[in-house]
Amino acid sequence: MQPEAAIAKDFAPILLPIARLPGHRERLLSVSEVAELLSVSDATVYALCARGILAHVRVLNAIRVAPASVNAMLMSPHRRVGSNG
Repeated sequence: MQPEAAIAKDFAPILLPIARLPGHRERLLSVSEVAELLSVSDATVYALCARGILAHVRVLNAIRVAPASVNAMLMSPHRRVGSNG
């Protein structure tokens, strides 16, 4: 039997560098939440992430997006959301 490994109580700062900022407590959004905000499908959000247009992080097998990343994408002069972009 192997000894139990010590597990850090707060592992999010290790996985998400943005969470290391002092006082930073912004909740990350799911793909469905981003899709609703942008009035597009989940598939469109996945495509934006895959093309590098929308900054995101993977937490286990899930994609999460900071609200600031959505704002940055929308403010970009070269943005293209959906097919009407």
